[in-house]
Amino acid sequence: MLSYKEALNKANKLTRIKGKETSATKLLLLHFSCLEPTELFVKYEEEMPLEMYNNFFKGLTQYLEENIPVQQIMGYVYFYGYKFIVSDKVLIPRFETEELVVNVLMLYDEHFKNQKIDLVDIGTGSGCLAVTLKKEEETNFNVYATDISNDALEVAKQNAINLEADVDFLQGDMLQPVLNKKFDMLVSNPPYIPQNEKVDEIIYDNEPHVALFGGSDGLKFYRKILKDANKILKPKSIIAFEHGYDKAEKLRKIAKEYFPNSLVYTLKDMQKLDRMTFILNGIKE
Repeated sequence: MLSYKEALNKANKLTRIKGKETSATKLLLLHFSCLEPTELFVKYEEEMPLEMYNNFFKGLTQYLEENIPVQQIMGYVYFYGYKFIVSDKVLIPRFETEELVVNVLMLYDEHFKNQKIDLVDIGTGSGCLAVTLKKEEETNFNVYATDISNDALEVAKQNAINLEADVDFLQGDMLQPVLNKKFDMLVSNPPYIPQNEKVDEIIYDNEPHVALFGGSDGLKFYRKILKDANKILKPKSIIAFEHGYDKAEKLRKIAKEYFPNSLVYTLKDMQKLDRMTFILNGIKE
């Protein structure tokens, strides 16, 4: 049998031949060997048990030959330090969205200062935003989350159970399930890929299209949210969006149409791309 190191080297070689990310092979090795990164390093030269080896290369084949995302093969992904289950029913949480969490928490600290607030996540998918924000401000955030997909909500609910997060999940289109409520903060990472834009096959073939595509220009769902947002927001409130890096200017323009007297601004992500736009209502800077 091969050692862990030899198995990883073999997998990396196969992965490079296929033109795919070798970082995925280490994730799969860690998953199927049930080891933490430091444990793997210590065991690098040891022989890999046959069953683990076979399971690892079975998973690698799914990734390389069947084009299935590593996260779906493993059945989970870590987001903001929390373990979220994922499936082909939800969008796989991305690292960029963790930055939205950071900024929402900073805005809360700056403008609400430990007050108890009501927050809603529109189009929650896996529940990564709603659940993470609840975990981070457990006693101060009363969190609701909506999604049009019952399948997605089942995944989100299970994540909330697993992570012991008290979130109210509601099924329906965008803001419709919460039109009878009022919120201090609204967060959303809605579908934002333009309908005719080409996306990687591994994404197109495995992630739900309802969570990917946002109309002809990728801004369909931002318009829907902003059109009705005043109905559910308190006079002092914050809207926080993640969006396509090339949509910031257009999104700010739409936001100003519905919130002409509010502060609207965009922040870049760690890749220096315009990724998050915020609308501050009734807040003096």
